[in-house]
Amino acid sequence: MEKESRDILRIGIVGYGNLGKGVELAIRQQPDMELVAVFTRRPPGALAGVANAIPYTQLAEYREAIDVMILCGGSSTDLPEQVLSVARLFHTVDSFDTHAKIPAYFAQVDDVSRAAGTLSLISTGWDPGLFSLARLLGLSILPEGEEYTFWGKGLSQGHSDAVRRVAGVKNGVQYTLPLEDVIAQVRSGETPELSAAARHRRVCYVVAQEGADRGEIEKNIKEMPHYFKPYDTTVHFIDEEELQANHSGMPHGGTVFRSGITGNGSRQRIEFSLALESNPEFTASVLVACARAVGKLANEGHTGARTVFDIPLGYLSPLSAAALRETLL
Repeated sequence: MEKESRDILRIGIVGYGNLGKGVELAIRQQPDMELVAVFTRRPPGALAGVANAIPYTQLAEYREAIDVMILCGGSSTDLPEQVLSVARLFHTVDSFDTHAKIPAYFAQVDDVSRAAGTLSLISTGWDPGLFSLARLLGLSILPEGEEYTFWGKGLSQGHSDAVRRVAGVKNGVQYTLPLEDVIAQVRSGETPELSAAARHRRVCYVVAQEGADRGEIEKNIKEMPHYFKPYDTTVHFIDEEELQANHSGMPHGGTVFRSGITGNGSRQRIEFSLALESNPEFTASVLVACARAVGKLANEGHTGARTVFDIPLGYLSPLSAAALRETLL
């Protein structure tokens, strides 16, 4: 579909890793968006095939040229620093996914965005994000019940990023594996009390730097709060060739269950699942749709931090409210 300039939402990207590349691809599929610039801390010439790569230090120069900035850094160190700087200048969307730290992260972003008169949607993607909405629906509809979230089998971008930042690690990935016998329990109608760690295990494949202490690397990974502790975690050390040959794909997915009872004790179960061939491309597609919603809310005068719970679902679509009622309701 040809894009009409008067309806275009102008997007900027901060960071050009797997997620940033996915956002670039997702924008091409949207009828009402264009990519203005990719901001990078690397030399712009190092981004092969990206004609509009701009040094991160020149961000402020594009304040009037970009409607929404999508932040594509990692949650462990990039986003907590970058969002506070970028949200002073732009409306933003990010995928901060350290669940335990989201309330504090929200409060910081909210303070900055309100002071700057910008709007910042935090912690979106598929979990947190779409799975958060599924959990909200389940709890609201089946108040007498239990919620279960299973991640995987798949490669986690956030956890892999955390592994790569451990001292002595040259490269690495992390897979989240749900326990199939526990999933079977839930599908059968049982409602066991289970922590997230009791529903999953984690497997890491690590390329160590030459001379690094592998025992120390393994210890630091397994004891990392919010990411690996207290999960059953296995660390395998491999070489770079094996990592590229066997672990360069990025599949993921998972399922949210809500099992409960209604009325006179009728058993009910809600199930929402995703099967993703490319985790970063799917996450990027969610961020891009959310950028549209941020653009609409910003035009209405909203400022401060928001989460997916605050976004009208109709705002994710390029279709009008009338068209949505006619085609999807």
